[in-house]
Amino acid sequence: MNSTAIVAPLLVSATPAQPPRIAASPLAAVLHRFRRELIWVAVFGCFVNLLMLTPTLYMMQVFDRVMVSGSEYTLAALSLLCAAFFLVMGFADWLRSRLLVRAGNRFDQVMHADVFRVSFEARLTGSAGAQRSPLQPLTDLTNLRQFLTGNGVFALVDMPWTLIYIGVLFLMHPWLGWTGVVFSVVMLGWAVLSTRLTAPHHVRAGEALMESNAYLQSKLRNAETAHAMGMVGSLRRHWLALNDRLQLRDATAHEMTHRVQAGTKFIQYLQQSLILAVAALLAIDGHISVGAMIVCNALLGNALRPIGLVVAAWKQFSDARQAYARLDALLIAHPAQVEVGADAPLRGEVELRDLVATVPGREHPILHGLTASFKAGEVVAIVGPSGAGKSTLARCLMGIWAQTQGQVLLDGKPIAEWSREALGPQLGYLPQDIEMFEGTIAENIARFSDAPAEQVIAAAQRTGIHDMVLRMPKGYDTPMGEAGGLLSGGQRQRVGLARAVLGDPQLVVLDEPNANLDDAGEAALVRTVRDLKARGSTVFMIVHQQHMLAAADRVLILEAGRIKHLVPVVPAAAPPGSAPLSTAASVARQPS
Repeated sequence: MNSTAIVAPLLVSATPAQPPRIAASPLAAVLHRFRRELIWVAVFGCFVNLLMLTPTLYMMQVFDRVMVSGSEYTLAALSLLCAAFFLVMGFADWLRSRLLVRAGNRFDQVMHADVFRVSFEARLTGSAGAQRSPLQPLTDLTNLRQFLTGNGVFALVDMPWTLIYIGVLFLMHPWLGWTGVVFSVVMLGWAVLSTRLTAPHHVRAGEALMESNAYLQSKLRNAETAHAMGMVGSLRRHWLALNDRLQLRDATAHEMTHRVQAGTKFIQYLQQSLILAVAALLAIDGHISVGAMIVCNALLGNALRPIGLVVAAWKQFSDARQAYARLDALLIAHPAQVEVGADAPLRGEVELRDLVATVPGREHPILHGLTASFKAGEVVAIVGPSGAGKSTLARCLMGIWAQTQGQVLLDGKPIAEWSREALGPQLGYLPQDIEMFEGTIAENIARFSDAPAEQVIAAAQRTGIHDMVLRMPKGYDTPMGEAGGLLSGGQRQRVGLARAVLGDPQLVVLDEPNANLDDAGEAALVRTVRDLKARGSTVFMIVHQQHMLAAADRVLILEAGRIKHLVPVVPAAAPPGSAPLSTAASVARQPS
């Protein structure tokens, strides 16, 4: 008996379209590591189920011996022995519960790092589950852990004891045994039927809940815009339509569940009466004693108890199967990458080889076969009209665009082969949409790492926000939730720039870094870019202002997803406040 033999095949059966290949399943491999714990759970379950015969035997002895002999000493001895057995049974039941809880916690500790990783990777690649709810993988892990520590596992482990209890009924009399067989078959059949009746409704209700929550979360992130433009009413109507569908599906699922529970109660009450009737007939004919007539009901109850637990825990079991299928599919789709070059420092040489970037549902690629090379320490300005693919190229340079062909090479190695943990501190990225994480200003600049305070302050000083941060209510310890209402768009952009340049990264990609900056902010940005170049960093920046080209060595002109020109920049720069770079041709006409 091991974990894959008990749990994994049952969970993997949730995906009938795929054969249950346990060896290829990452989750099954992890569950196999807990086979020792499940073996001990089964051992303690033997003691629990064996000692559950105690009240049955006690009742038989009381009716057949004590009541006949009238011996108080016999009654006292039987009662003390019964109490001792109950104590051992309770201790064994507590031990197996504690063992499962500890195993569940260990399972969570083993899996949480990989699940956290695939949650981000699935979000980047646009997996269906991640698009509905970014937290779904972590929720699936919680559902699995709760199932592994709940009554469902006890029911699976205790199922073989149904045969033992029925065997005891056969020893008492064949009629009692066959009655137990009939009701066991009826209960199993009812369990299968109830699954077919309720599972589809619960699946649809769960999908509706995920869709409703995902819609609400996405709209709450833009609460200011929705309120300012009077969109709350329209959004509410859309959400109410989703919520009405959720309520309808949830009500249907609960109604079907209540019908199943009513049927289960009917079968349970019926078996209690019929087994007693059969036992009474046998007692009247003298085939069994009065004590056996009374205890046979308890025996059949113990025999059907695991089946009843399976029926009661079927909703949790169904959720666990779906969670297992989703989580296992994500882990297979996003395996842990081998850390190549984890200890090698990045020089900053970048090469594009036939880079093609696509997006699902779009007929033509966004980027078409880009090929170019860039030296370490070079500053490259990326220009072009809207929709040319500039932001997509920025994401490809950072290795965060999933649908790509060709290669992006960093120091001659594909970016996918670098360890992200090792590569991340050597990269700096300022996206077009500045996102601040929940935490303090210092934690955001430090990327939530253990970077020393001196390094955080140095990054703030290099981007010209040190004095601004000191004027915050708590300085660098000001929570971003509190500072978010105090920071302008330009200030948030400069905080994001400080986060990007933390620790002298060797490759920095800036997507429209001056979109929200005033003249002072743009001057600080130019100083920061020149400082990065002086330190040997390779910088790519997407710009629309011609005077921002003063800090660049070359200009890459994108048009319709293709490189139209890649030309050096003339040292003379346009003065601040000049007209925007309306077309890429103005750069291309500069002499090389």
